[in-house]
Amino acid sequence: MNPPIEPEIEKEIQDALVRIENTEDVKILYACESGSRAWGFASKDSDYDVRFIYARRPEWYLDIDLEHKRDVIELPINDDLDVSGWDIRKALQLYRKSNPPLLEWLGSPIVYQENFSVAQQMRDLAPTCYSPIACQYHYFKMARGNYRGYLQGDEVRLKKYLYVLRPVLGVIWLERDMGVVPTEFQKLVDGVVDDPALKQTIAKLLEIKMSSTEKDVGPRMPVLNDFLETELGRMEAQAFERKIGNCPLEKLNQLYRDALTEVWAS
Repeated sequence: MNPPIEPEIEKEIQDALVRIENTEDVKILYACESGSRAWGFASKDSDYDVRFIYARRPEWYLDIDLEHKRDVIELPINDDLDVSGWDIRKALQLYRKSNPPLLEWLGSPIVYQENFSVAQQMRDLAPTCYSPIACQYHYFKMARGNYRGYLQGDEVRLKKYLYVLRPVLGVIWLERDMGVVPTEFQKLVDGVVDDPALKQTIAKLLEIKMSSTEKDVGPRMPVLNDFLETELGRMEAQAFERKIGNCPLEKLNQLYRDALTEVWAS
């Protein structure tokens, strides 16, 4: 588990969110940590990946060229902070497709702001809207690409093991019908890793990762490579299909309309 956010960093993040609201004339509905800090294996020099969902004033959504308007806000990345967010309309469109990064935001253990009911309503809709097949496809594709790209040499960047392990374990979680994949990596390990030797090796990897820097390299770990090659080969044969979930569109439309009323009622 990562240490708590330092007060000065917390203040810097909150100040950035306030500036976004003021300069962009938006309301932030939800803001959280994503990436390695939310997953629970940040390195000594990991930055802070702050992600948020925001809403503009209702009239902004009534223009005839709405589909051509920018629906992302991104601040310039500095040494410590990477801050970006999605408009609520974009977020709900992606939610309908069971977008895994968005679902990970909603499950983040580090929440900076949750000012309105939108995030909780989205969590509550998960049993109706969640598409395990769509998420399996996403996680498998991510794991396969990272494995081929980063874990083939005699020495590898250690953090890349986790960027393959996490999605592979996510697929297994979904295959076992255990619900929405948890954001925290340790919950994944505890839930689906049955082999004691594999679990011990993962624990060792986490210890090394959290005491090293983002760019540190080390020798291949045969236990991990064997596991990943076996699982990726098995998953390859499944031929995952990209499928949208069964989330009723009208439920999300109503959530969208209610959210704009809730946020801007005053």
